[in-house]
Amino acid sequence: MASFAPRLMPGSPYPLGATWDGLGTNFAVFSAHAEHMDLCLFDPSGRREIARLPLPECTDEIWHGYLPDAQVGVLYGYRAYGPYDPSNGYRFNPYKLLIDPYARRLAGDVRWSDALFGYRVNSRRADLSFDRRDSAPGTLKAVVTDEAFNWGDDRLPAVPWADTVIYEAHLRGLTMLREDIRPNERGTFAALGNQQVIDYLRRLGTTAIELLPVHAFLQDRYLAEKRRNYWGYNTVGFFAIEPRYLASGASNEMRVAIRRLHAAGIEVILDVAYNHTAEGSELGPTLSFRGLDNSSYYRLVQDNRRHCVNDTGTGNTVNLSHPRVLQMVMDSLRYWATSFHVDGFRFDLGVTLGRELHGFDPGAGFFDALRQDPILSRVKLISEPWDLGPGGYQLGQHPPGFAEWNDRFRDGLRRFWRGDAGQRQDFAARLAGSSDLFDRRARGPWASINYAASHDGYTLADTVSYVERHNEANGEGNQDGHNENYSANWGIEGPTQDPKILNTRAHVQRAMLAATFFAHGTPMLLAGDEFGRSQRGNNNAYCQDNELSWLDWKQAASPEGQALAGFVARLLALRHAHPVLRCRRFMHGKEQPAPGIADISWFDQQGESVSVEAWNDPDERVIVLRRAARDEEGAVSALTLFLNPTGEGLTFRLPPPYVPTRILIDTDEPDAPERDLAGETIEVAARSAILIIGIHKVETP
Repeated sequence: MASFAPRLMPGSPYPLGATWDGLGTNFAVFSAHAEHMDLCLFDPSGRREIARLPLPECTDEIWHGYLPDAQVGVLYGYRAYGPYDPSNGYRFNPYKLLIDPYARRLAGDVRWSDALFGYRVNSRRADLSFDRRDSAPGTLKAVVTDEAFNWGDDRLPAVPWADTVIYEAHLRGLTMLREDIRPNERGTFAALGNQQVIDYLRRLGTTAIELLPVHAFLQDRYLAEKRRNYWGYNTVGFFAIEPRYLASGASNEMRVAIRRLHAAGIEVILDVAYNHTAEGSELGPTLSFRGLDNSSYYRLVQDNRRHCVNDTGTGNTVNLSHPRVLQMVMDSLRYWATSFHVDGFRFDLGVTLGRELHGFDPGAGFFDALRQDPILSRVKLISEPWDLGPGGYQLGQHPPGFAEWNDRFRDGLRRFWRGDAGQRQDFAARLAGSSDLFDRRARGPWASINYAASHDGYTLADTVSYVERHNEANGEGNQDGHNENYSANWGIEGPTQDPKILNTRAHVQRAMLAATFFAHGTPMLLAGDEFGRSQRGNNNAYCQDNELSWLDWKQAASPEGQALAGFVARLLALRHAHPVLRCRRFMHGKEQPAPGIADISWFDQQGESVSVEAWNDPDERVIVLRRAARDEEGAVSALTLFLNPTGEGLTFRLPPPYVPTRILIDTDEPDAPERDLAGETIEVAARSAILIIGIHKVETP
């Protein structure tokens, strides 16, 4: 190892990470239990360690030093010295090069070998043994960066929650098959910033794109060569962009894409996984956090600190009860919100982030820190309200300021349109914004993220095409993925040319989309569902980085794909045009915008109010929902939604009082223009929905 002439100066404990000031770089890293810490520098290839410099100071458990003349582009890592005592939670091993948790950029690749583990992998003593092989040749290196960027006149779109429509997409899968984008840019932020991609999102009517994880993540060792960690919920760096997602290799590529999206009025939401890291269980590799301070960064089993708490199902659980670990997560969120102008975050396994020693707590330190933060309290916050730990299902239990993925909406939607008995009452509650779950502590309907499908599970097209999951390509014996998808194939499993079955599937898809966009709450559309994308029955495509998961833009350009996408755009245009469809507060039928017309009402097929007995009748399936609100001119708009999930067309009587009525959209005739309705009855085709509007003039005193 070559010598490096300069010695480290004391430097500063803040900010954490590597901070270049134009003359040199300050290095600061947290470890409460290390006995000393070395900064390791590498040549530009990352293969040769050229210096090993002890950090000279430790202040408030932060090790730090300043290296004069250290410029942008320097590759570095750490070696932490301390006790190797797994039974008490300590796993220090200076033979393992460690990634800076605050690294803004990572270089190189992980080359899997047993040297990446702190213990001898094949030892009879397992992780109680100690491995002395140097891991540096096979692991990632952190890079000193310069974060300067000219944002010009960029402004956050700040779309109100009530007006928000989310498009959930995988950055790579979104553009890998777009032939109008240069091959080297496909699957990257450069492609996301392409004007044709942005124009597509605008034409569709979405206001925000929610990206699956873009933080640097690790490829799992156990996955075979033909399978890769595609989704990215395997974070190794909470401040670094996944290198594959940058065509240029520069982080400003992401900033340019966000600036262009903002110019189009589109927000960017990042799906983030702070609940666990890529290091896995106590039998996993030592890459960063484990080697820096295992007992601080991870929750450990209290009566046997050798083992990680596994509330996440991934082997470890990040310990947000520790103030420095909580600080790391908050610093990461602020970094993306300020340095990249990100508009919001969706928290994977959000319940884990709200766990204290006694379990989930809506008043946990993480939630309190977010809610009081002057920056983060203003961005959109979305939680996946469950994890695999005790009491892990907490839908509706998050504090004010959070929206939550509502899987009860998804499952209720699917069961209702499948024609299951006894679904009417529950699904009516979902259409009304799930007030039974969210109407507390001054939360609004927007807190319910309503969706028919997400990345995790069937696509919308597969929901109407498969009964059984088909995950054989994942290499897990078709045992992975959800068991119950509340799906139906309508006669044949998978693809078919039967026109009757295809017609039924098309009807159900359109009806499900209409119900999702016309329900109170925040609608979310899975990328590709707008043109019928299929994953061939795979409901857990986490490892399918290929055409199975990527969006097929040739399908989108087909007549069928264009027709469905046009229908979705029309649904969203109606949602944006009529405020009553995106009400900012819950309706309970206690207010009357016009005489005899409540703000929300439910009717049966005969146009009469639904009785208590009828609500409890499992054989009653149809729903008629009317919502009304006064507009700025004093007139009352009443929008009535007719839902017929049965297999036969039905005649509905319009609820009184009767006024001239106009059909806004009929999912049975998706291309039919708006038209006036003659008479006091309406025909609703099998497995279809119709939305009508009536304007009630109100005399002012």
